[in-house]
Amino acid sequence: KLLDMLKANGQITAAQYTELQSELAKDQKEQQIARQAQQETNEQIAATAKKTNELSTFDQKLAWAAKTQFKGDVRVRQETVKVEGSPNNGGKDKDRQRLRARLGAFTEINSQVDSGIRIATGSSEDPRSTNVDLDGYFVKKALWLDLGYIDYHPDQIKNLHVIGGKMLQPWVSMGDVIWDTDVNPEGLALTYKYPLGGSAELFGSAGTYSLKDNVNGEGVQFRNDLRMNAGQLGARFSVTDNLKVTVGGSMYAFQNDEDSRCPTAGSVACLTPQETILNTVAGNASEYRLYEGFSQVDVGGLAVPLSFYGQYVQNTKATDSDKDTAWLVGAKSKVFGLNLDYNYRDIQRYAVVGGFTDSDFAGSVTGSRGHKFKVGYDIDKNFAIGATYFLTK
Repeated sequence: KLLDMLKANGQITAAQYTELQSELAKDQKEQQIARQAQQETNEQIAATAKKTNELSTFDQKLAWAAKTQFKGDVRVRQETVKVEGSPNNGGKDKDRQRLRARLGAFTEINSQVDSGIRIATGSSEDPRSTNVDLDGYFVKKALWLDLGYIDYHPDQIKNLHVIGGKMLQPWVSMGDVIWDTDVNPEGLALTYKYPLGGSAELFGSAGTYSLKDNVNGEGVQFRNDLRMNAGQLGARFSVTDNLKVTVGGSMYAFQNDEDSRCPTAGSVACLTPQETILNTVAGNASEYRLYEGFSQVDVGGLAVPLSFYGQYVQNTKATDSDKDTAWLVGAKSKVFGLNLDYNYRDIQRYAVVGGFTDSDFAGSVTGSRGHKFKVGYDIDKNFAIGATYFLTK
């Protein structure tokens, strides 16, 4: 319209008018092309955003799978037990095959919370064993809940873990005099590591654990329960580049254990110093407050790695003060691909809780001493064979 007015007023010539009209048409065409291109771009952006949102929703739905690890193991074992004395020793002698199978799912709920669940085989409620005999005309084997816990590790306090439920042992062990490695305690625990610089660190744990509700029959409050309160403090450090040391101490105090004597033989809900918690003598119990010292020395720079370890335990509430201590010393190494581990121990009758000590040593009783030697060989990744030999009294 402006060009027409300029031409009518004689301000531009006919040739100028034609030239400007041509340029105007060209500009309009370019603008139209640009608008079409922008529209196509907007449509592509919208489609991409929609697709991204759909993928994001899908990823969120599967996030648990990306942050979950499934871990398990299967062990097949030939076991021979010979007890000196009368023939077959009332069924204590064994020559059997056993199976252990475990499967767990361990998930990162978020950056501060982990959770774990594991099921395992087992022939009974015994907390020290997940073995089951290959027996019974091919019958199916029972599964038990072996782990179920929540682990809270706040970002504000690095290396602090607050764990609740049925958990792996939160304390450090340098032997299995007090705790069989299959025992998974139940309750609430805190663990913490404090780096001191270099390879040195302090570590510690504290917890309260449930054993038996209302053990004395006087009410449902915590004060009437059979419980264990535990604490541990230790340190790891390097003396030299080839000499590393771990040292520490623990305390395990049982509450209301004076009321935990087994009412009948075969009772599970009791403490006992001598027999296993599944094969006990009525009334045969002690009270327990265990103090433990432990250490390990790792020596490098040799032709083969070498470690020495040990633990000493005293029950200050033992029924008989002449039978209140236990100790273990051992060494381990790796030679020609063989993993070697040897220890000797002496466990007095009231030194530790018989229902929690190593279930394979000396028929799983206290008042015992002897040797334990293990050898293993890694055939391939995640596949190994091994043997353990016990010589005990």
